[in-house]
Amino acid sequence: MTSPLAGLDSLLAGRNAPGALAGVVVLDISRVVAGPFCSQILADLGATVVKIEHPKDPDYARGFPPFFGGDEHSGFSAFFAQFNRNKLGLTLDLSQESGKEVLRKLVTRAHVLVENFRPGTMDKLGVGAAALHKINPALVYTALSGFGQTGPYRRRPAYDNSAQATGGLWSMNGYPDRPPIRVGTIIGDLAATMYGVIGTLAALRHAEATGQGQLVDVSQQDSVLSLTENAVVSYTVEGRVPAPLGNEHPFVKPYELYACKDGFVFFGGYTDKFWRLTCEMFGQPEVADDPEADTMAKRFKPDVYERKIKPQLLAWFADRTKAELEALAGDQVPLSAIKTMDEVVNDPQIAARDMIVDVEYPDFGPLRMFGQPIKLGLTPTQPRGLAPRVGEHTDVLLRALADLTDESIAELRVAGVV
Repeated sequence: MTSPLAGLDSLLAGRNAPGALAGVVVLDISRVVAGPFCSQILADLGATVVKIEHPKDPDYARGFPPFFGGDEHSGFSAFFAQFNRNKLGLTLDLSQESGKEVLRKLVTRAHVLVENFRPGTMDKLGVGAAALHKINPALVYTALSGFGQTGPYRRRPAYDNSAQATGGLWSMNGYPDRPPIRVGTIIGDLAATMYGVIGTLAALRHAEATGQGQLVDVSQQDSVLSLTENAVVSYTVEGRVPAPLGNEHPFVKPYELYACKDGFVFFGGYTDKFWRLTCEMFGQPEVADDPEADTMAKRFKPDVYERKIKPQLLAWFADRTKAELEALAGDQVPLSAIKTMDEVVNDPQIAARDMIVDVEYPDFGPLRMFGQPIKLGLTPTQPRGLAPRVGEHTDVLLRALADLTDESIAELRVAGVV
């Protein structure tokens, strides 16, 4: 088989280095976040990712704010750009038989396919995992969904909030005297993204070693459940159903948010070593010798913590700013300012880690977005890529990966397939 990237050299020329996944072709048939973010990470790692959208009904995340370079009509969605960078754009109507046939040709040259439709949707179209594995047995088919490919809930429509609700996390979040509060980000989508990437890479390694691809089945509900720390074993071992605790940890103390002069900080100096260092840092080493609170086990007791530890910390923090407290703690004890997003974007540690990247869009201007958390020493990631316009690279991709002629592509366009 010829190189699947033959003919794409001009499109890939902008990359500074090949990347760890160079040569891997990923077909991304997904929308919004969980699937697109999964394939975006693969793209940052060097894979050639082809974002496939319906020509008349593209990823509706393209309409999500904020917009840069204009408004929702004239600008470009920064939301979409952040989760679809480094991809090539192709349009394809999979409801038409000729569109399915094009996908089958693309699959012969692909290593991975990512989709996040409701289970059964791709099978109904005739291009599900089983059908595509007959065409390319080595294909890694990654399916992200609300409840997974099996089980009684598999066909239920789902969003991030569905996963937070059914995975247990929502019931644990918030304050004891108020209704539960959802986690303030799309943690169900994001958790599924991460497990999707891990599963894809594991299956890809197996496929490369054996020539045998497989289905990677990741559920948002499963993913959220796995983020609930000790909640499951607290119930199965002690029969205790975890409830909202506000900013407190289920048992570790002190380990929460504390008010200071200009906002809030997190302090987690709960070990004997850190507690003694903290007392010395604030000029009161004798506090560490209080017989009621001189061990970690004693400080973990709720009554001791509320009477002795929390009031002491609040007194120490009250007349100091976030910056002053961080400077005082330095490298000694775990104390971090609770930063607003403007502070995070301009944080020197974030800058040192290249976690805010600038990308210039020729027609829309500059965009600052989050970078790539994965740092590889020999094959660095490349987070400064552009997201494609709808179908931007359709012709060259169909020529290179599906062996279609210009005449065939023109016929597909007239038929509305691309």
